[in-house]
This record gives sequence, structure tokens and C-alpha cells, in this order.
Amino acid sequence: MSSRLRLLLAAVGLLAFVWLLLAALDRALALAQRFMGLPAGMRWLLGLVLLLLALAGVAFGVWWLRPRKPRAPVTAPDRASLEARIEKLREAETDVEELRNELGELDRRRASARMYLAVFGEISTGKSTLIAALVPGATPARDARGGTTREVATYDTTVDGQDWTVADVPGSSEADGEARERMAREEALRAHAVVYVCAGDLTRTQGEELRWLGDFGKPLVLAVNKADQWHADELDRILDHVREQAGGIPDAVVAISAGGEERFTRHLADGSTEDVTRRRAANVRPLRDALDRLLAPGAAALETQRENAVLAGLHERTGERERAYRDEEAQRIVRRYARRAIVGAMAAVAPGSDLVIQGALATGMVRALASLHDVRVTDVEIDSLLRQVRMTLRTGTSVVLAIAGNALKAFPGLGTLGGGVLHAFAYALIFDSFGRALAATLAERHALDQDDASARMRELLGDAGTARLRQLAELTGEALRNR
Repeated sequence: MSSRLRLLLAAVGLLAFVWLLLAALDRALALAQRFMGLPAGMRWLLGLVLLLLALAGVAFGVWWLRPRKPRAPVTAPDRASLEARIEKLREAETDVEELRNELGELDRRRASARMYLAVFGEISTGKSTLIAALVPGATPARDARGGTTREVATYDTTVDGQDWTVADVPGSSEADGEARERMAREEALRAHAVVYVCAGDLTRTQGEELRWLGDFGKPLVLAVNKADQWHADELDRILDHVREQAGGIPDAVVAISAGGEERFTRHLADGSTEDVTRRRAANVRPLRDALDRLLAPGAAALETQRENAVLAGLHERTGERERAYRDEEAQRIVRRYARRAIVGAMAAVAPGSDLVIQGALATGMVRALASLHDVRVTDVEIDSLLRQVRMTLRTGTSVVLAIAGNALKAFPGLGTLGGGVLHAFAYALIFDSFGRALAATLAERHALDQDDASARMRELLGDAGTARLRQLAELTGEALRNR
């Protein structure tokens, strides 16, 4: 853009600003004149309202601009309770070897008195090159923990008399790399400190990863790699922007050059070209200085934060195993009681009419599912829930019978549609819907929420998929044959 055009635009902008200012002033004077023409009482009332609005605006501005409190570190359960949960899963014949190995690795690293550092970040940000520059001459090792299939490449070195182990973990945001990303996160939790590597402004995914790492309260350095590609003023602007994006989460934000190789094509005097590969100079001194400052207390002083992070990660993984076990066990419980209901329903007149007869089975299923999810229920709560289920079935009997009849037509082999077979299949559908609904409510709410369970049951009764109906038809046929 030429200087004359820029000057013209600036003049137009200035004139527009002056015009808006004069218009606003004119409007303000008009409003003031109208305000003074109001009765005294009205002026006082309107003035009070305007004052309250102004004070509310100032209060909101102060609240919005207030300094944000730092995020509280993630807290983990005590080790004894975690070990008890793992042992309970083991007694339930759930595979917990990986979880027990994690506890063993926690003890092994504490006893080694080494400083563990993890280099974390997205793919193609230069993590491996950074490790080569950070610990030159380090001996690579393969650390396979507990006989599992997951491996982490580690590099052992000595820094100022302190034994270090630097972990090279897979990069995140890789296509179909969920398993490797999880492995990287688990290794980051095991480390005393983490270096998060980026190559410029933070993406939304990188910001989320940085916040996740910061939640554990351990030393965290954000290293902006490839700093040699920018001029000094550009680098300053990038660092300022990255610090603003990071929101004070990392303990330090530094600019580095990990080095590595660069390839380019050189044009020769005779008109030909040649491909040239050369090494770029590395500069990781800012990172080394930041690590020296943050890790000065030593491994023993940082062990509490590291152990808290590992136990927090184990708490999450143990919870996943517990949920998976409860889901599978809940399915077995529902299937077992549905099979019993099929046999007991052969003498039923209509679905729901003999729920008193089936009440003992329904009560047993409620108690079994509640016990599975560690939810205490009283007899009064169970009776109230079953009354609500009876109400649901009275209004939905025709729907249940229609679904049962259509299902038996679609899946022949159970005999005729009349008599006890139809009712048996209907009760299979009822108990399966009731059990699934109750299990979902207990898992999500950790309480016996009758309204939620009833709503889920109505939905399951009215929307039975083909695969589910086929399973219930097979269950009905199997139960009747065994009977």
C-alpha cells in the first residue's frame, strides 16, 4: 500500500471518528435536556437506576479482569485404598497385572534416586532431536516394564552429578495413534518433570495437553523449538503470544533450537543443481538453565509430586477397569434374572399382572445390581421403585405384547405365539429393560434414582433393536428348553 493511500485512509478514519464523537455528544446533550425536564421524583428514580447499572458494570469489569487463581493440582487417592481396589478386581478375576506393575515401577524409580524427565509434544516438533542435543553421548536403553508390550526409549546421562533418565515418548496427534498417545501420557506421569515441545503458536489440542500436564503440579517447561528460523523481533512476538496462550501454566517458556539436519537445493555456476544436507547448530542452553533451576531441589524433593501424578493416573485406569467389570457383571446379572423370569412367567396371564409373583425376582435383581455398584438401598426404596415399574407396565402392556409378538414372528423356532411362550418372551423383554435401565442409573448417578430408571426403562421397552430381540429370543428358547 502506497504512503498516499495510507494517509488518505487515516484521514477518512479520523473524520469518521470525529463525526461519531460529535454525534454521540449531541445525543448525550439531548438526553440530558430531556432528563432535566422530567419531574424531580422521576429524575431521582431514573438517576438511581442508572447509578445501579453503572455500579453493576464496574463490578462485572472488576470480576472479569481479576487475577485468575492457579489451577489446583490433581489429587490422588492414598495408595492403600488404591491397592485395595486393585486387589478386589484381581479377586474378581479381572486382569490387573498392568496396574500392579505400575505400582512396582513407582517403587523402583523411587529407590533408584534418579531424576526422570519426559519430553512430550506433538509429532514433528523435534522431540527426538532435542533429546540428542540435551544429553549428547547418552546411552539409549529400552525400558520394558512388567513384561507388557509397551516400551519407552530412555537415555541415561549425568548432569552436575545427578543421574538423569530422559524418556523419548511417541508424539501426540498422530493418526490412529491413540495407544501410543496413551503410552506417552503415562510416561509423562511417571517423570519428575516434563518438557513440552512446540514449534510455534499453540493449537487448541496443544493447549489442552498443556493444561492436562499442568494439573499435576510437577515442574513443566514449554520449549518453543526451531527458534533459529525467526528474526529476533519475530521470536519475541512469538514467545509473548505463546506465554499468553499458555496462561501461566508452565513454570518457564523458553526458545530453543534443537538442531538436526536441513536439506536444500543449491544452484551451481554451470546452471546445474545439487541437493545439500547440513546440520543445523543446536542451542538448548535456555532449556538447560530452566531445568537446572526447576530441578535444583533434587529427585527426592520432587518425589511427592511424581507419586501423586502416578497414583492419579492409576486411579483413572483402575476406574476404567472397575467400570468395565461392572458393566460385564451387570449384563450377567440381568441375563440371569431374565432367564429366571422367563421360567416363572409361563403361568402369567398378561405381562405385568403377576409382578407380585415376579416381585421376588425383581427385588433380588435390584439388590444384586445395587451391591455391584456399592449403592445402599432400603426395602422402602425397592418397594417404591417396583410400584413405579408396575405403573409403567400397566400403561405399556400393549406395547410390550406387540413387540413380543412381532419378535416371535421374526424369530421362529419358539413355537406358537400363544400361551406361555409369548408371556415368557415379554417378561424377558421387561426384565432386560428394567435391569439395563437400573444398571445405567446406578453407574451414572451412584444412587437409586427412580425417575431416571423408569424413564430409561420406558425408552428401552419402546425401542428394542433387532440384535437385542434376537438375543432375548435365544435366551427364551434356551430357558424353556432347559425347563
